Amino acid sequence: MLMTGENSTRILIVDDEEGERRLLAEIVGGFGFAAVQACDGQSALEAQAQCRADVIVTDLVMPGMDGFELLRSLQSMGDTTPTIVLTGFGNIDKAISVVHDLKAFWFLEKPVQPNVLRVLLDRAATQKRLMDETSLLQRQLSNTGMLGNLVGSSVAMRQVYSLVRQVAPTSASVLITGESGTGKELVARAIHRLSGRSAGPFIAVNCAALPETLIESELFGHEKGSFTGAVERYAGCFEQAHNGTVFLDEIAEMEVGTQAKLLRVLEEGKVRRIGGKEELKVETRVIAATNRPPEQAIADKLLREDLYYRLNVFHIALPPLRQHREDIPEICEAMIVNLNHKHDCRITGISPEVLGQFQDAPWPGNVRQLRNIVERCVIVAHEGMIVPRHLPMEVFVSAPAAQPPAECATVDDSVPVCVGTQIRELDDSIQASVGVQIHELEDAYIKLVLKHTNHNRTRAAELLGISRRTLQSRIREFSRRAKTVSAG
Repeated sequence: MLMTGENSTRILIVDDEEGERRLLAEIVGGFGFAAVQACDGQSALEAQAQCRADVIVTDLVMPGMDGFELLRSLQSMGDTTPTIVLTGFGNIDKAISVVHDLKAFWFLEKPVQPNVLRVLLDRAATQKRLMDETSLLQRQLSNTGMLGNLVGSSVAMRQVYSLVRQVAPTSASVLITGESGTGKELVARAIHRLSGRSAGPFIAVNCAALPETLIESELFGHEKGSFTGAVERYAGCFEQAHNGTVFLDEIAEMEVGTQAKLLRVLEEGKVRRIGGKEELKVETRVIAATNRPPEQAIADKLLREDLYYRLNVFHIALPPLRQHREDIPEICEAMIVNLNHKHDCRITGISPEVLGQFQDAPWPGNVRQLRNIVERCVIVAHEGMIVPRHLPMEVFVSAPAAQPPAECATVDDSVPVCVGTQIRELDDSIQASVGVQIHELEDAYIKLVLKHTNHNRTRAAELLGISRRTLQSRIREFSRRAKTVSAG
């Protein structure tokens, strides 16, 4: 066995003719791949046992163990490495049979055209990478409290993983609900990667971030000259995601008129670009998400009921972080591994005091807010253990046991909150005791952040880890509750 090239992608070349084998190795090495050579099927199996290749390129007719037997042996061992079969003139029918019956990736007729081989190697290597990612996700689902970048072994999170495992292999539309920052897009990406569409594109659209004048163009595309600024033809997200997945985040923030057009696309599987005359057939799976309770969004005329039923074929509800606080140590550990690499830091862990404070915090921005805080701590500490002095004031939580008896206080001249567990926030305080409803704490926290930012809603939304539109919605909600209380 000989190996050439330095790329981490390994190509195993199997051919009994030394000249052919060496030529292929030179071509593959010229592409930047690492080429491993084997003179027959048995040598190829031995090479695979030592260090598995990402793609196998094998001659079909060889003395001893030929290409047929090599593929049968790999199949019996459960080795799914993509294989490109080389065949001479007159053996095309046999090559097609191998591709069909033994699941070879493709076949090439000799003499090999380097440009064609390059395309097939790139595609086969991509397929291998996707297969490995899918296998990793399946192992994570089965053996650990992880799902891609989602982490947690609590009952609540394992229920989410179970639902993902059930729906991923299907083509059903999925509606993911949950508060901002709970990881809705991460769940959507995991569904895509575990599906039969994993080799296709994943296109994410934030419906809340696009103005009404652009959302239709982004979704459906447009023809050149169809409106001012349309200087060239543009393929919308549904076209881009053909044979893949479209993720429509914050679907309830989309204008109702656009929702009607989206419903038609979902029902007919066809899109028409703005200014276009023809409808285009698209094969795209749709996953949607919203941070609003769907029933309330329908009642408020923000979400069309017929669109809701079309999207809600399969529903996954993500729990807020406060409902699975036991996952916080695991989540933080996974974040630190990623952030150490991102910022070239050497954080070894988080002190029990800080973890205790994290587990007592309300986390209105959920996992996204937690990540922002952990990232700041990693940057400030740089190495060693994260301890209380590395925390920003907005999440510093004191121990419940040291609190005075309950009494009433007011935050920002509004929502009364009772003393019990103290949370020092931005040079002010929010104080509460058991029995206070969670929305009261969240309202008070939002008002405190608004006060700190001089009512700059964009900055406040950034600190809270939510979108500006979500913040505006929350302000309307607690204003409405305040009016109801006053009327009562």
